[in-house]
Amino acid sequence: MPAVPGAPSVTRMMIDRAENPSPEDPPSSEMLDLSRVECLRLLAAGQFGRMAVALSAGAPVIRPVNYAFDERSQSVVFRTTGGSKLHGVLDAGEAAFEIDGVDEGSRTGWSVIIYGVAEEITDSREIRRLDALGVISWAPGRKNHWVRIRARTITGRRIVLGPAPGV
Repeated sequence: MPAVPGAPSVTRMMIDRAENPSPEDPPSSEMLDLSRVECLRLLAAGQFGRMAVALSAGAPVIRPVNYAFDERSQSVVFRTTGGSKLHGVLDAGEAAFEIDGVDEGSRTGWSVIIYGVAEEITDSREIRRLDALGVISWAPGRKNHWVRIRARTITGRRIVLGPAPGV
């Protein structure tokens, strides 16, 4: 696109904006990778997240679940009914799980995603152990199936405010 005679260049406008931000300009921010230790801490502190599974027939399915992070198996565990969520995750054999926290006022937040093998837990001793974790589902109905997503990969990112302009 040819320049308009007498109009400032895009580069000049970007420099002017950086040197003299307007009140409408959002604060500068940075994206930081979280360490595995920080990701595990956030997972252990939470109780609500989203399970995602890719179904062979189409788009991925994303469902909210109440969960616990089982440190012993390095897994996210949750209870569910025998419906489509259970069948979808078991048919796929793999799933992703995401938790996050945001502060809309400051435009900051974080996200942790695990990806791994998904399996139903059927061993009665393991079920008794998981029952002691106290996972309480917000959704109505009996949740008599335990599902585990064993973390093959754990990644996390945090958006933080950067230094104020001119600092």
